[in-house]
Amino acid sequence: MRKLVLAVVALGLAACGRESTSETSEPLQAHANAAAVCPGPALDGTARCHARVQTDAQGNPYTTPAPVGWTPADLQSAYNLASGGIGQTVAIVAAYDDPTAEADLGVYRSQFGLPPCTTANGCFKKVNQSGVQRQYPRADPGWALETSLDLDMVSAACPSCKILLVEANTNSIADLGASENTAVKLGANAVSNSWGGSEYSGELNDEQTYFNHLGVAITASSGDSGYGVEFPAASRFVTAVGGTTLTRAANARGWDETAWAGSSGGCSIYVTKPTWQTDIGCARRTVVDVSAVADPGAAVYDSTTYQGQKGWWTLGGTSLSAALIAGVYGLAGNASGTIYGSYPYSHTSYLYDITTGSNGTCGSYLCQAGPGYDGPTGLGTPNGTGGF
Repeated sequence: MRKLVLAVVALGLAACGRESTSETSEPLQAHANAAAVCPGPALDGTARCHARVQTDAQGNPYTTPAPVGWTPADLQSAYNLASGGIGQTVAIVAAYDDPTAEADLGVYRSQFGLPPCTTANGCFKKVNQSGVQRQYPRADPGWALETSLDLDMVSAACPSCKILLVEANTNSIADLGASENTAVKLGANAVSNSWGGSEYSGELNDEQTYFNHLGVAITASSGDSGYGVEFPAASRFVTAVGGTTLTRAANARGWDETAWAGSSGGCSIYVTKPTWQTDIGCARRTVVDVSAVADPGAAVYDSTTYQGQKGWWTLGGTSLSAALIAGVYGLAGNASGTIYGSYPYSHTSYLYDITTGSNGTCGSYLCQAGPGYDGPTGLGTPNGTGGF
């Protein structure tokens, strides 16, 4: 069966006039079939990862012998990202252990000519939620695939940033939140969170306990279920990141973007509206703030066996966009002056305004992209680092 899937993939690539090689930078097909890596919904008090994986027509995730999907060069081109980030540390908070995280990151960075990021050279560090090395939680294949996506996307946006991976004991909000505090304690300038769960009455206390870190840029993926709000993206202390569909175009930018149908967003049930949000459709916090590509997929390497396969995957979800934006914050080197997620609101000229696409049928800007601020894509996507 595995050989058959690879044969079908190879034939499809050949029919499109290209081979499955390291030079391939287009996803397998626009709007390809995809599935949640961590199926949900999450149980109360827990979170699920927001990664999505391209699948075949029968819904089976598959790998390819060489990378297929957006490369670091593609993403840097799409978002006008230059060099920077030296001295910055971007942390990734995820649940459970990814036992091959460092080795897999090495394969990805080597494949695309990025500088090595290892424990030995001081670029990479992996700890548990208490900040201890070599005492990690149990492994989970789905969360490991999520972790590889996050590591690779931070690397793509900011190849010179240091990376800190903090692994929570479980996918409970309490453990993930404790990991958040550990990431900040260990010196992260930016923290990426590619996970979430349904809103709950206790989130007001939890956002204060885990996410109120002034001067640290914290990103949270909005979710991949369309219109609706999750926590921690609802927190006023984070930059809530939505998703777009990215395609090449014959225009000055060289790219087009529309709102991705899976991008979650809307009005928080509990969280107070921050002063820098002025839209009138939500009495409380509006999600999202900014966005980036989330429609699968990006080329990602992971050797932890997931559903019987390992190697090069094509992944997406707002997991991708949240990690990418965390990398952009690192690239900007401006997190110490950031008042939570407010900075992009006063620097909108450095964002691409996304004006088409929707994530639902609510009948307003909260689910329909348009000029200026909207729910699915927020203020827009990065045009360089000036908005971060």
